[in-house]
Amino acid sequence: MEGPLAGLKVLDLTRLLPGAQCTLILADYGADVLKVEEPQQGDYLRWYEPRNVKESPLFLGLNRNKRSMTLNLKHPEGKKIFRSLVKEYDILIEGFRPGVMERLGLSYSSLAQINPRLIYCALTGFGQDGPYVNRVGHDVNYIGIGGILSITGPRNGPPIIPGAQIGDVGGGALMAVIGILMAVIARERSGKGQFVDVSMLDGILSWLSMIGSQFLADGKVPGREEMMLNGRYLCYRIYETKDGRHLTIGALEPKFWANLCKVLGKEHLIRHQFTDGDEQVPLARELEETFKQKDLSEWLELLEGIDICHGPVNSLKEAFEDPQARHRQMVIEVDHPVEGKLRQVGFPIKLSLNKPKVRKAPPIFGQHTSEVLESLGFDEEKIEDLRKRGIV
Repeated sequence: MEGPLAGLKVLDLTRLLPGAQCTLILADYGADVLKVEEPQQGDYLRWYEPRNVKESPLFLGLNRNKRSMTLNLKHPEGKKIFRSLVKEYDILIEGFRPGVMERLGLSYSSLAQINPRLIYCALTGFGQDGPYVNRVGHDVNYIGIGGILSITGPRNGPPIIPGAQIGDVGGGALMAVIGILMAVIARERSGKGQFVDVSMLDGILSWLSMIGSQFLADGKVPGREEMMLNGRYLCYRIYETKDGRHLTIGALEPKFWANLCKVLGKEHLIRHQFTDGDEQVPLARELEETFKQKDLSEWLELLEGIDICHGPVNSLKEAFEDPQARHRQMVIEVDHPVEGKLRQVGFPIKLSLNKPKVRKAPPIFGQHTSEVLESLGFDEEKIEDLRKRGIV
């Protein structure tokens, strides 16, 4: 059975992580995604170190199931070709600074005249308006401005940069997927496309739905290790083990906390689950010393099968080799004509009928240029002429 998004045609003008993650999800679940890359360099992520045979695994992991063509959008003939593509496609996603596409003569309003059903998604750091509209940024800037860094890290230490790109993926890519699919559903009812304005900062702020709602209600500004879910209490923390590894404890419910205290032989701590302030200090030290009495593997064996929310702090190697991750097939293999057999992150959403699959290897730079141009009516001689003149 085809993927749930089969039949949707997507023009992807983005580079780097946020847009690529968005269109990877669309492509994995059946959409026909065409990367439109400028002829000289294309998606910068292709050339990031380290490289496999030729290209970076960073690019390869984000671009399976897509096609690639090169096209110079600054050249009049390149614009003409692009407009011809727009007539045939459902969705366009770009990650340029606001105003760039308008200066190219390829704004949403102009393209919507060609294709009124076009869904145009602009994915940017700060959105299409506001005082930061022309500001540049990266993930660390978005999560800093959006407040997430202020509540991440030790109470008496500096903010800690997360190991994964929360702004790019959570605030950007995932919000873009949701926005695009909502517009697709709306188009089924109205017959009209629309402009989807995705700001990574907006997305980040939406991640604070619980914390932000509490702040907006009482005006109290929380800090690091000052909330239930960022390390304030004994029952929801990371503890070091004898071998220098770490164990996560998330025993928020009283029954789970009581189970933990009984296993540890610390029944006197049951009533101190949410003890706070100075009174907590010796209790925390007692627990810390207790967890340092066994290696991580010993704790995992001891806690196995008991209703206690716990787990190891895995390395990436351990995370992808974890029995649950393996069972859920979160590592897949992709055969590439140049790079060979690639191991990549698998499909996160499991559907009972429309199962995702690898249909295409990550595209070689410009691999499908001729194929796309031929579909628009260009012959081999004209395509070669376009190449010589740097249009494709």
